Amino acid sequence: MEKIYFQKKRSCRFCTEKKKEINYKEVQTLKNFLTERGKIIPRRISGNCAGHQRGLTLAIKQARNIAFLAFSEDR
Repeated sequence: MEKIYFQKKRSCRFCTEKKKEINYKEVQTLKNFLTERGKIIPRRISGNCAGHQRGLTLAIKQARNIAFLAFSEDR
């Protein structure tokens, strides 16, 4: 008989903290959702809800354009 493994459902960090908006100036928060190569971590891995993932993506893109965050890490 095969064992069935269940993974705990991830909850949205922003919903649990009851944050309405994600600010592009909060660089430390945004860095938690980037890989070491500079890619945005997808929703299925981070556990964010759809609305907050969209806001997070926009905030990361704004921070990159203003040079708060790098587009990619140097090798």
